[in-house]
Amino acid sequence: MGLATVFGQNVRECRKVRGITLEAFAHDVGLSYSYVGELERGRRNPTLKVVERIAKALEADPLALLSPRTI
Repeated sequence: MGLATVFGQNVRECRKVRGITLEAFAHDVGLSYSYVGELERGRRNPTLKVVERIAKALEADPLALLSPRTI
């Protein structure tokens, strides 16, 4: 499993646990709904800046989001 897929799965899990919709989350991090959806499906490779923004919005450790284990 690639890093983009691991990141996407962890972001989706973390977002859902917090009860945040994809649309609301995309708005919070200042990214498009479609881009965040593609990130969660592992179809896009985020920049480090995007990883940091997403981690901050989820109040999660950026390294944990990149780790191949569930959050």
